[in-house]
Order: sequence, then C-alpha cells, then structure tokens
Amino acid sequence: MKAKLGVSALILLFLGGLWLVAAPFAVGYQARGATYVDATINDLWLGGSLAAVSFVALAFYAGDVLRELAGRGKHADG
Repeated sequence: MKAKLGVSALILLFLGGLWLVAAPFAVGYQARGATYVDATINDLWLGGSLAAVSFVALAFYAGDVLRELAGRGKHADG
C-alpha cells in the first residue's frame, strides 16, 4: 500500500512539474516571441526540476521492482 501511495505521489509531482513548464504558454502570460518574464523563468526552473527529480525517482523505483521480480524468478527456477 505504501508503495502505491509513493508512486502515485511521484506521478502527480511529475505531472505537476510538466504543467508548470507548460503553464506560461498554455495560460498565456508569456507572449509568443517576447523575452521571458520572471514568472516564466521561475515556472520553467521549478517545473523542470520537479519533473526531473520525480522522473529519476520513478526510474529508480522501477529498477528496484524489476530487480526484485528477477530475483523472484531465480528462486522459482532453482
């Protein structure tokens, strides 16, 4: 149960980070072709960092799950 809650939180953080990256352009407070305003720069750094950290954490979790499954397979064969 704890693993599902953690993975769900990481997925929500990843999606939230992606939204922060897209928000200045989707909502329209960053004009096309204009110099980036401070709010856009903040959203890009924070959203990109949030998405990157949560993606790396999800990748580590997936690798750990795959190692555990491979270990279970070895014990079942032997």
